[in-house]
Amino acid sequence: MKYVLVTGGVVSGLGKGVTASSIGVVLKACGLRVTSIKIDPYLNTDAGTMSPFEHGEVFVLDDGGEVDLDLGNYERFLDVTLTRDNNITTGKIYQSVLEKERRGDYLGKTVQVVPHITDAIKNWIEAVAVIPVDGQEGPADVCVIELGGTVGDIESMPFIEALRQLSFSVGKKTKPTQHSVRELRALGLTPHLLACRSAQPLLESTKEKLSQFCHVPAGNILNIHDVPNIWHVPLLLKNQNAHHSILKQLNLLDLAAPPALQDWTRMAETFDNLTESVRIALVGKYVDLADSYLSVVKALLHACIACSLKPSIDWIAASDLEEDSAKLTPGAHATAWETLRNAACVLVPGGFGDRGVRGMILAAKYARENSVPFLGICLGMQISVIEFARSVLGLESANSTEFDDQTPNPVVIFMPEGSRTHMGSTMRLGSRRTLFQTPDCITSKLYHNSESVEERHRHRYEVNPEVIGTLEEAGLKFVGKDYSGRRMEILELPNHPFYVGVQFHPEFKSRPGRPSPLFLGLVLAARGQLEAYLDRHQNGT
Repeated sequence: MKYVLVTGGVVSGLGKGVTASSIGVVLKACGLRVTSIKIDPYLNTDAGTMSPFEHGEVFVLDDGGEVDLDLGNYERFLDVTLTRDNNITTGKIYQSVLEKERRGDYLGKTVQVVPHITDAIKNWIEAVAVIPVDGQEGPADVCVIELGGTVGDIESMPFIEALRQLSFSVGKKTKPTQHSVRELRALGLTPHLLACRSAQPLLESTKEKLSQFCHVPAGNILNIHDVPNIWHVPLLLKNQNAHHSILKQLNLLDLAAPPALQDWTRMAETFDNLTESVRIALVGKYVDLADSYLSVVKALLHACIACSLKPSIDWIAASDLEEDSAKLTPGAHATAWETLRNAACVLVPGGFGDRGVRGMILAAKYARENSVPFLGICLGMQISVIEFARSVLGLESANSTEFDDQTPNPVVIFMPEGSRTHMGSTMRLGSRRTLFQTPDCITSKLYHNSESVEERHRHRYEVNPEVIGTLEEAGLKFVGKDYSGRRMEILELPNHPFYVGVQFHPEFKSRPGRPSPLFLGLVLAARGQLEAYLDRHQNGT
């Protein structure tokens, strides 16, 4: 196994994840099999309980792992299926060591950071690196490791030491880094390449200065400058012969072919040349931080490009749509409603807590009553059920027990198997199968008339199975259910251009060139092209 380590400089968040993903794309294009590991030095066991405002979205894997959003980048760029163990945290490492200590595995020895924590880190990396993630048998050729945070953080020290030791046990590896070369050297790691982030392309004189200061050959100084879209980053690396430098360092030149990135180039350039756009209203809780909905944004991008469109996302804070906002912040209220009315479609994504719920309900009602294409995801689906129960069934107090545990009309309830005492890893997580109840529905047709579909979940509340009959009699159809038939997965509103709610998160499995069927359906419906698309595919054309 060969390793590529991507570390950061003095500032976090400057694109290590995209750089690591792009390195993987270029190596994969050379015919190598690639896997990825993200190291997060925080003490949390996983990202599951972390605030989207602080950390961005929680990405969910097939196995139910709640992980850092960079693993979403890895999956989308490399088209792989990772596991929860591909995200290493300080919390996981210490937990595993302490469990061994309690079992007596250390035979009474004093348990210390060196060697026990560092050994646990090395063992974890070497064990996960050989797990195939691309659907083939046997280990990958290269494992790209991204070390989160910044060089010099006290939290990162055990990982730096473990990686230093690993470099001796496995031989050379390469370390594209942004800054802090001296700090790295002081900690025993010598970078072979520098990946320098900048707004404009670096001057050759700047590269020469960096080369002299950092003792890195000028040819190994890579410039990740601003580009029209992130799909250009692998092309930047290729054009600077990064693959050759990395392959040479890893002694893999004889195994690798020239990078075949024709399809990737076509995809990046297609996006650059799009002129028409579609306006999408995204009504959510966390709109102040776009990374909170990163996978949703990427899924919209994939779907729009498949329709030769640029996504124009209008971010609407759900609370700005509420009546209280009209009194407290009338300008924001008026702008939010004008934005909603000018959108070609509406998307209400997932979330937790009651903030903004009334605004989401108003957005769902607007879309339902005005025949505007609507997609509700997880909480968004539950919102559409609450709105329908209130507006159509006349149950004004209909609600979710998440927002009102005393509601006399609980149309959304806490799942029986959930934990009310522990938050971490206690939701219904990961890939689950949904069975279509009828082939005569939009969703089934978008999934190419499959009898079932497997998508990723992350929720602890569900539509109350006791009210399904009443809702369906009034016109809301639940066209997808789990294997038991009691857990609602997909709803549709007949005689509406596109009104779909799903309990799962289709955005997590969307890929460039292979968009999520539901996001594709939303965009097609927004352009008035859904019916023609379904007719073509029903007829096999």
